[in-house]
Amino acid sequence: MFKKILIANRGEIALRVIRTCKEMGIKTVAVYSTADAESLHVRFADEAVCIGPAPSNLSYLKISNIIAAAEITNADAIHPGYGFLSENAKFSKICEEHEIKFIGASPDMIAKMGDKATAKATMRAAGVPCVPGSEGILKDYKECLKLANEIGFPVMLKATAGGGGKGMRAVWKEEDLENAWESARKEADASFGNDGMYMEKLIEEPRHIEIQIVGDSSGKACHLSERDCSVQRRHQKLTEETPSPFMTDTLRKKMGDAAVKAAEYIKYEGAGTVEFLVDKHRNFYFMEMNTRIQVEHPITEQVIDYDLIREQILVASGVPISGKNYFPQLHSIECRINAEDPYHNFRPSPGKITNLHAPGGHGVRIDTHVYSGYIIPPNYDSMIAKLITTAQTREEAINKMKRALDEFVIEGIKTTIPFHRQLMDHPDYVEGNYTTKFMEDFKMKPQED
Repeated sequence: MFKKILIANRGEIALRVIRTCKEMGIKTVAVYSTADAESLHVRFADEAVCIGPAPSNLSYLKISNIIAAAEITNADAIHPGYGFLSENAKFSKICEEHEIKFIGASPDMIAKMGDKATAKATMRAAGVPCVPGSEGILKDYKECLKLANEIGFPVMLKATAGGGGKGMRAVWKEEDLENAWESARKEADASFGNDGMYMEKLIEEPRHIEIQIVGDSSGKACHLSERDCSVQRRHQKLTEETPSPFMTDTLRKKMGDAAVKAAEYIKYEGAGTVEFLVDKHRNFYFMEMNTRIQVEHPITEQVIDYDLIREQILVASGVPISGKNYFPQLHSIECRINAEDPYHNFRPSPGKITNLHAPGGHGVRIDTHVYSGYIIPPNYDSMIAKLITTAQTREEAINKMKRALDEFVIEGIKTTIPFHRQLMDHPDYVEGNYTTKFMEDFKMKPQED
């Protein structure tokens, strides 16, 4: 087992990893930028190393600084969390070269699954259902047009190196295709330095349902059931739940089996997520694989009583998994609390938290790194907390979330708490009748005086 783990991340996920490490008797090293000196993850780690100024490219994304921090503190493993370098094959490789265990996927695995076109081809070979579309990167607009007419409109253009909605365009008719092709390529090149594009059939009324998997060094994998992540704004998830209200026992078995087949085909080691689009007829199609822990992992932990961070560390140290598949025994919902103003198009709202009161009670969990007096820097993702409620039924979990949101007080900045409170009362959400298009029609009710 590892003696000391450096957490190459910040905020809530860094604190989350530190907590599990402490429970396992493992020493921890926090890294931080000058903007994060007062974050709780710095306070609760055994050691802390400043790795640079506020901009990510000079701190959390600077591999040389992180490796240096690991070496001077004698850390024998690095946990990358999510975001930043968590799916960076180069970082995983450099850790390997410095004989520091990267608690995540191998460089080859990250490279293979990080490129969406390659990942899709790999999943086709594994026998996992994939959305009809290009076999790989489209070589030019002529090929793009030909394929679009073959599979039929609407289609979705996607950047092969994409993420966060960058380089994606939905195209409903042929006359809009060329403009979409050019603008998507320009955006992809500016965002990722790679303008490679591929195409898929656009799935109408889609739900975004992912399957949590864990694989070990022997090539054995298991699944931990699904999470429904369909409530999204600009391809960014806002809330998640498990089990999905759209799921059936038959569909869960099919999707679980497909996710395990995918993981075992590529001999995946670590925690990962196989993400699917599911149409209104409950046909499901592979979308992508995330080779890291997910933001929404707590809801899976809550419904099956399973510490996914602990499992990541055990697998990375060579401990085999049980091979058993896990199924939800309860219902859990997560609301991402962002420092954004939902009454003004979710405008970012960094600044000082002047007062904070966190909700409590049975079935309420909060993952956060902020506190009263904490100053939220403008340099990073706006998520400041995750509020999770767990109950026997979906209705009870929603009612518990309403109560918890009413108790949650954050003053001095704007947050998405009012949005989530309105969401919990929305008839379509209450009925479980939502798709990835839900937010296109959602309107905030006027703010009360």
